[in-house]
Amino acid sequence: MLELICKRLLLAIPTLLMVSMMVFGLQKLLPGDPLTAMLGEERDPAVIAQLRAELNLDAPIPVQYFHWLTRALQGDLGVSLRTQETVTHLIATKLPVTLEMSLLAMIFALLFGISMGITAAVNRNSWIDHGTNFVAISGISVPHFWLGILLILIFSVNLQWLPASGFVPFSEDPLQNLRTLLLPSLVLGTGLAATLMRHTRASMIAVLKADYIRTARAKGLLPKAVIMKHAFRNALVPVITLTTLLFGELLGGAVLTEQVFTIPGFGKMIVDSVFNRDYAVVQGVVLVVAIGFLLLNLLADVLYVLINPKMRSE
Repeated sequence: MLELICKRLLLAIPTLLMVSMMVFGLQKLLPGDPLTAMLGEERDPAVIAQLRAELNLDAPIPVQYFHWLTRALQGDLGVSLRTQETVTHLIATKLPVTLEMSLLAMIFALLFGISMGITAAVNRNSWIDHGTNFVAISGISVPHFWLGILLILIFSVNLQWLPASGFVPFSEDPLQNLRTLLLPSLVLGTGLAATLMRHTRASMIAVLKADYIRTARAKGLLPKAVIMKHAFRNALVPVITLTTLLFGELLGGAVLTEQVFTIPGFGKMIVDSVFNRDYAVVQGVVLVVAIGFLLLNLLADVLYVLINPKMRSE
């Protein structure tokens, strides 16, 4: 297990290096100047030139990249041109909000998506299968922003059970924190549950056709034991891959949901930094997201070994 983790971490180094080079270089191809966009055309050119020299923006692009990468390796991702706050502080402030919302959404998706997928596979071509497929297709098709507005009208405006917007940190009020994140997590989890249901169903149907499943049934094992102990465990491997990828997408793809519910999260910060041409924030955010994806893939590899005993001897 330790050898596997070390190999994956070594492979992650060139991947992160390539990602950092791409995001740094592609930003330089964008038209316009970030300092001019932030300070305005009427600002004294001498002031802009001085700031450009202080921020090392007048150096050649390879030199700029080398200085940025050197500071990033030391934990310094730069300073936001817009807010004058360190990028590390901005990420540390916004990322936990989206991470908490994503965890709640993923818990909801795993509970409902996997259970519905197993039920649909076991009752293939029945009315239960058709019903769960209809629910899954509906969950994938419904836009998040529309579902969010609908839930606000039902649970916040009409029933007044949950707040319509805003965010309360967990450290201030755990109960209110859960109430503010419940609706946005439900909105995000609906699409995830539908996707997981479809993949779980397909994986379970393929496994249930295997010879060892017929052998287990011929031995007289209980149907529940055959499904959960033999079939589901082997069908779980592709589901793990999908789950890790979906969770990584949530970290940067929850923009619309955060906008509808006024959640000051990671996704909204990404969009704002792109529109504001805040290079330091964009570079830092992309680097953190890339690291998150690599760690999630490492977690998936570890779970493969824990679930599938055959991989432990490889």
